[in-house]
Amino acid sequence: MAFSTGFATALVAGSKVETTLLFNPTSCCSSSSPSSFLKGQQISLFCKPNRSDKRIQRGVRCEAVSAPDVSTISALEQLKTSAADRYTKERSSIVVIGLSIHTTPVEMREKLAIPEAEWPRAIGELCGLNHIEEAAVLSTCNRMEIYVVALSQHRGVKEVTEWMSKTSGIPVSELCEHRFLLYNNDATQHLFEVSAGLDSLVLGEGQILAQVKQVVKVGQGVVGFGRNISGLFKHAITVGKRVRTETNIASGAVSVSSAAVELALMKLPESSHVTARMLVIGAGKMGKLVIKHLVAKGCTKMVVVNRSEERVAAIREELKGVEIIYKPLSEMLTSAAEADVVFTSTASETPLFLKEHVVDLPPADPAVGGLRLFVDISVPRNVGSCITDVETARVYNVDNLKEVVAANKEDRLRKAMEAKAIIGEESKQFEAWRDSLETVPTIKKLRAYAERIRTSELEKCLSKMGDDISKKTRRAVDDLSRGIMNKLLHGPMQHLRCDGSDSRTLDETLENMHALNRMFGLESDTTLFEQKIRAKIEQTQK
Repeated sequence: MAFSTGFATALVAGSKVETTLLFNPTSCCSSSSPSSFLKGQQISLFCKPNRSDKRIQRGVRCEAVSAPDVSTISALEQLKTSAADRYTKERSSIVVIGLSIHTTPVEMREKLAIPEAEWPRAIGELCGLNHIEEAAVLSTCNRMEIYVVALSQHRGVKEVTEWMSKTSGIPVSELCEHRFLLYNNDATQHLFEVSAGLDSLVLGEGQILAQVKQVVKVGQGVVGFGRNISGLFKHAITVGKRVRTETNIASGAVSVSSAAVELALMKLPESSHVTARMLVIGAGKMGKLVIKHLVAKGCTKMVVVNRSEERVAAIREELKGVEIIYKPLSEMLTSAAEADVVFTSTASETPLFLKEHVVDLPPADPAVGGLRLFVDISVPRNVGSCITDVETARVYNVDNLKEVVAANKEDRLRKAMEAKAIIGEESKQFEAWRDSLETVPTIKKLRAYAERIRTSELEKCLSKMGDDISKKTRRAVDDLSRGIMNKLLHGPMQHLRCDGSDSRTLDETLENMHALNRMFGLESDTTLFEQKIRAKIEQTQK
């Protein structure tokens, strides 16, 4: 007999083994076959072992008893029966589903990019998936990474990947070719490395730490940016700061904007570094950094195109002694015609320059080789790849910045090794903190249990003392009972904490937790998994 779907569970209790099989009615060959009796039925087999044989697999006789139709079982019961056994054997997992500059071309990353204003919406949609409890989005020009707490690793990854495909229009199969998946400690360590600048194109660049901080800032108050994920990102900020302080990894390291300037100067004749005509389109954070790095390299005159003059005036005020000429967006093409190097860093979702805009522009100054350089550090890109067909132009995007990272490799590797040692320490601390969360429900239940007893006995005591007792006496008795309870709870509470501050291991802490649960009858009627599943069902029914 063939089954397309099914499960089997066995419970040994004394002399009885109960096995439940769910048969697919389509597997029945004909109405006259014995299997037709099983059609649409859940069959329970109660098997009694032969007591003369120690092995339960031998000498058994079975009776078939028909059970109610599967369709009558509630959604919750179906989930519990088919999946709870697997899920409850492991706690929820932290998972990162990522696509970065190391694995994914810019054409795909720009389709996946999620603007900061859309992060709360994305978190809400992700947490609406069946197996996702918490979520965060880290979307930059170099990476698109989704961090989640998943009830099931496999199903959670599948749901998130399908969500990414739906929002970007990229087929799941194509996403799977480029994505990377990391779980639990590996996911933690990856985010710590990202925050420390170890995973950046330019080692130690500081902009990514600011972006990780922004994830926490935007996530505050957003339902779904929960305790585990927010704790992970906050710890990542601490790691990023510590690595930069203790290893000096940022010294000599540059941001994406700085790398863009370095790349442009690498492509220009050295004699033209100071005289080349520079145009910066966009005066936001990235554009401002480009301007600052140009000034650091000796550039004293440039044109800046921006939607408004306000930001450009502020930059001009900050960088006194540098000639910064403002041009409105309407004069962008005219300004490009008079520039040798064009840096673009705007939030535009459509290209600012296409082949038809560039093909008729006059050649660049012969002193720079007659080629106009477009250095695009925006995602989505501001400069279309079609411009590569124009003989007098060259286009470079964020993926081309790898050329700039070739210098001082040995020094960077030494600093990276020092940083990884710090990250290893911090990863252990974070895992200890997350492990300690498992005991939090027991701590709360034990304190609530003790408080119920205290208040009950306090009321009995006060009633015996009569109605004419003073407030001072009443308060003294209340303080006495509370003090006795706190002192009695101090020892058990200490043995339920595993935060790395003492030599107690996680196994010892969990053993203490289970012992207290048994001694005080603290086990709840519904398991944590059932509570989560019930919440998911209620959410989807709204």
